[in-house]
Parts: sequence; C-alpha cells; structure tokens
Amino acid sequence: MDPEELLNNERIEKLLSPHPLSFMRLQALCIFLIVWGVIVGWLANFSEWKDAYFGQYIVIILAWALVLLVVGVIASLTTIRWSIFFLYLGVVLAGVGLMFWQGWLEASNVFIPFYSVAMSIVGFLFVEWYRRSHKYIISNQRIIFRGGVITKEERTLRYDKITDINAKQGILGQIFGFGTIIPISQSGFGLGSDSSFAAGGVGVGTKKAKFLGIFGGGKEVQTPRARSYYELHGVHPYKDIKQLVENLVQGSVITPYQQEQVAFQKEQVDLQKEMRDLMKKKLKINNEEDSE
Repeated sequence: MDPEELLNNERIEKLLSPHPLSFMRLQALCIFLIVWGVIVGWLANFSEWKDAYFGQYIVIILAWALVLLVVGVIASLTTIRWSIFFLYLGVVLAGVGLMFWQGWLEASNVFIPFYSVAMSIVGFLFVEWYRRSHKYIISNQRIIFRGGVITKEERTLRYDKITDINAKQGILGQIFGFGTIIPISQSGFGLGSDSSFAAGGVGVGTKKAKFLGIFGGGKEVQTPRARSYYELHGVHPYKDIKQLVENLVQGSVITPYQQEQVAFQKEQVDLQKEMRDLMKKKLKINNEEDSE
C-alpha cells in the first residue's frame, strides 16, 4: 500500500494474503480432472475391459465427458455455484473440439489423459494467480480488501461500521492454522442467502394413459458469505488476526461512559461560549457608555 493512500494518523497493522491451501475447493477441481483423465486412460489402454467396453473412441469420449459433467452438476448444486459446471463443460467442449479439429478421435485413449493433465496444470496456475491477487490491509482505522484478476475489486470497511464478525475454519485450516473472517456491516454486507430446490418425476402407463408426478421443495437460509476479495479469506495466523480485528472493532465502539464524557465536554464548551458571548456583550455596553 502506498503511503499517500493512508488517512490522517493511520498506520498499517497487518498486510495479508490468503494461505496457499485456502482455495482447495478450486484446486480440488483440478485434482479430480487429473485423476479422472488418468483413470480413463488406464481403462482404455491397460484394463481388462479395454476391448469389450472401451474399444471404440466414442465410448471413451462419452464416458470421460459424462462423468465430468455429472460431477460438475453435483458440485454446483452442493456449493450453489454453477460456474463449476460451466468450467467442466468448457473443458469438455474444448477437448472434443480439439480432437475433431486435429483428427485425433481415434487416438482419444491417448489424448484424453494428456489433455486432462495439461488442463489441470493450467487450472492450478490460474488458481494461484487468483490467490495472489488478493490483498488485505488492516490498519488502525479500517480494513481494505482488494482482489480480482481481470477486474480489480476493492472494499473499505471502517471498524465503527462493523456490527458482527463471522469466523470459520475448515479441516485444513485447523491443521495449518488459517481461516476466514467475514466482517458484517450495518447495511448487512457480508450476508447471503442459500436456496435449494429438488424435483423428481415418474412416468408410468401405456400409450393411452400416462401418469407423471413431480415433487419439489425449497428453502432459503441467511448465512454469512462474501466474495473472497470482500472478506479476510484464508488468512494466517487465523487466531491472531481474529483477535486483532476484534480488538480494533472494540476500540472503535463508544461505551456509555464515553458517551457521557463526550456529552459533558460538549456542555462545558457550550457554557464557555455563552460566557464568552456575555463578556463580549458586556464589554461592548461599557465601551458605549464610556464614549457617551
């Protein structure tokens, strides 16, 4: 942070960025892509089913693509982020398109494993680039959140605007000492809603009569959530940062005793002003009488 960006009497307490393992959810997508690509390569080249079930390239491509898309749907429904499904869909379409373009369909048993590994490496590099773009600046007056790869985002939050603090640690966070801290502002920034819906249908009957049933349900839950560059995502050491933020928030809160002191000081200032005005008025009257 440049010194000219600091406010009057502001000093920096901590400069932070997310822990390398704090984006394991995104890294897991890359790991699964490698694992499934290698499994497909083994099934198509070395398993005992390679001739019976994986002897044709269309079977290999369909098996690879369908599993990726199904996992993408499940992961998207679980995390309520459809970007995961579209990410896998993009990988599938790019791979199939490249095989069509280069005429590598017959060599899909070799292409798919290498392509999966290559796309995973690209994914790991992008996740690391995304992680490094996050910067958190904790000063004695405010918290500044910065992040984003293409579009840069920034959020500034003063401590007197924070009403609550949500903190959480996953399994890896508890092992390696990092966690996420979400300051919730008076306007409700830092809160989100989870909603889900499930439906199923069954059709039975003949050509003359059919029966279709659909059953569904939905729920909505208010939960602390923010984008990773609008929260202290995966910061380390978690406990020390949490304690620092709580102390800074507490220090910005005016207690009833402090409010009474401020009110008393204001009364004293107002009284002094009134006395000064009376003295000026009295001096003015005396000067007018002397002049007469």
